[in-house]
Amino acid sequence: MDFTIQHLSFYLIQVEGKGEEADKRHKHFQTLTGDEYEESPLKSFLDGELTKIVKRKVDRHSKSESAPTKIGRFVVEPGHELTSNPNYNLLHRTRHAENKEDFREACDQIVQMYIEASAIRGGAFLVATAKLTKFFDDPFLFLMKCDFEPKVATITDEATLIHNVEMAITTKNMKSIQYPYMPEEGMMDSAEIKIHQASHARYFEDFLKWVEYEKSMPEIVKSQVYGMVKEHISETYAEESDERVEFEEAVEEWAISPKRELQERFTTEQVVEATSQIIEQSPEVELKVKLDHVSVKALLSDFGDSIHLAKVNGRYVLMIESESVMFEKGFSPLEFLKPDELHEVIQRIQDKE
Repeated sequence: MDFTIQHLSFYLIQVEGKGEEADKRHKHFQTLTGDEYEESPLKSFLDGELTKIVKRKVDRHSKSESAPTKIGRFVVEPGHELTSNPNYNLLHRTRHAENKEDFREACDQIVQMYIEASAIRGGAFLVATAKLTKFFDDPFLFLMKCDFEPKVATITDEATLIHNVEMAITTKNMKSIQYPYMPEEGMMDSAEIKIHQASHARYFEDFLKWVEYEKSMPEIVKSQVYGMVKEHISETYAEESDERVEFEEAVEEWAISPKRELQERFTTEQVVEATSQIIEQSPEVELKVKLDHVSVKALLSDFGDSIHLAKVNGRYVLMIESESVMFEKGFSPLEFLKPDELHEVIQRIQDKE
């Protein structure tokens, strides 16, 4: 992918202090046309970065809530156009700026909006428009933020050895926003952006107040399970009965707990039926469970098929069916085991005190 830069603005973000008392300022360094960029040191600094941003893989519904790369969509009320969204209007205007002055003016608004976000860090903020002429006539817009790198030095000469470099920046862990999102080569979605932020801090997405991000798979599944359980409660228990109140309170606590114990409320058949509804929409949903110190990672679709959970003498037993058993890394005598019959194992468990 060969991008041709049209315009690029370079800003310095400086933050002194912390919290609400922080003094946050920005300074414009340069706005370049495409020809000026070709002769600028920024060309070698950003070489290949735009391609990396566009090609970076992203799941529409990420496998975890902390995924660094996400898809965002401009918030629009039903029946209204994208032009009703102020974030869309600003990015659209910046993307289609016809001259250096209009581009600089729009970039100033973006950077001012950015420094008003909470918990931002100092660094360099770059705004660029670039064409991918192989596929499109219209350009992409890229917002890029490079944090300052502490304790950076350059080698100088034999006498001084090194020279400390203040306010050094690098493209490593660079945060970025690509607009529009390109779901496939040759396709654009003007209602969506792609954002990448390697750190756990969410401030890089916070300054776009009118963009919402696709839910992660854990969030979607949690919402589906919560809805199923609430429906079961309303169909099974009388209004304001002690059982219903107790169950509802347990569900509310379940919904906010990062680690949860087995509830023992539904039969295997009920659980398999509930999981089938989730699997039908999302076949790749993972199942992660821990029994004491033993962790198991599988697919939700494995439960009731090749994974079974039982209880013997008040203790939990997880049974896993498979055609083969593979070992990795650490060697052990277990690799030479001739497995017992299932009924013998169950008997052994039952005989435990």
